[in-house]
Amino acid sequence: MNKLLTELKKEAGKLAKSQPTPQFYRDAETQLEFSHSMFFDHPLVIRLQEDVIPFLYDEYAHGIYHSKKVSIEAGAIVLRDGDHLPPDTVRELVLLAQFCGLLHDCCRLDEDHAKRGAETSRVILNNYPLSERSKNLIAESIARHEAFKPLTPIVDDPELKLLSGALYDADKFRWGPDNFSTTLWEICDYEDWSVSEIIAKFPKGLDMIKSIESTFRTETGKKYGPEMIEQGMTIGAEVYKRLVEMAASPEYSPYNKDKPTV
Repeated sequence: MNKLLTELKKEAGKLAKSQPTPQFYRDAETQLEFSHSMFFDHPLVIRLQEDVIPFLYDEYAHGIYHSKKVSIEAGAIVLRDGDHLPPDTVRELVLLAQFCGLLHDCCRLDEDHAKRGAETSRVILNNYPLSERSKNLIAESIARHEAFKPLTPIVDDPELKLLSGALYDADKFRWGPDNFSTTLWEICDYEDWSVSEIIAKFPKGLDMIKSIESTFRTETGKKYGPEMIEQGMTIGAEVYKRLVEMAASPEYSPYNKDKPTV
């Protein structure tokens, strides 16, 4: 990553930290603590953390850090929204939500990565002591986690509706401040985009983030997700402004050249 982008990444990190803590993390503190403990203590979750690492893409911002956050927050969403289900069922769904979080991006760079991830999850979980029903719930939730894809509504399976919605919403929470503290820079580095390419892509990227605001699926996601998206938009708009300013500055001119063509 060149000097301009390195400096901008630091500024973006400071902007992200300057934002108030999203309300979700305050209101869901108890549920997050429970889910966090399960993530680090449950033997099957610990086993899956090891098994899934070769399938993740740390260099593309969709590695273990991303998966951990999605897992823990999906579990917390299940706890908050699962009061219509028996307590034993909810606890089981928290475990499955963490499996979904760890597995959902195991084919992130593949075409139709949600479908491929669902198929791969069955392979990875083949020898796990889970029921076929549980494996099916995990696979179907992963298949449904991608944004902007038409889906058949879930009308007769409240467990699948809750689990798939929790995975989707926890994943889309990452489109908020996380996008500009980590995700954007790792993707730019991986793709080796020039500064001018990043400037050209930035407005469309902000539009995509904004479009997520109305897509949350659980009651918790609908309540708290828009705040995270708005924080992401606030940070993103400032980052874009600074990116254009820095690209025009003589100080950074050696770092603002397109890659040479051959």
